[in-house]
Amino acid sequence: MRSFRKYHRLLAIILALPLFVTLLTGMAVTLVGEWSANLGLPRSRLLAIHNGEIFGLQGIYPILNGLGLLGLLVTGLSMTSLFKKKKSKPKHE
Repeated sequence: MRSFRKYHRLLAIILALPLFVTLLTGMAVTLVGEWSANLGLPRSRLLAIHNGEIFGLQGIYPILNGLGLLGLLVTGLSMTSLFKKKKSKPKHE
């Protein structure tokens, strides 16, 4: 249990910035998509950031984000008591 906390904390620190960038640019692309017809705003730059293309990581950036989230999910769920076996209480006669 203690090691999962350590790994969860480490993953959260490493993934905070990439996931935050993905979150913000994903929301921005949606909003700009709605407004772009009226305002003529460019979506291509936002999509390049969102997909990791601007960093030259377009092939692996989404995979790394997904694997990181999966790691956070596994370590986070392992710290809960959802998967622990319940101890059976001894029967008193």
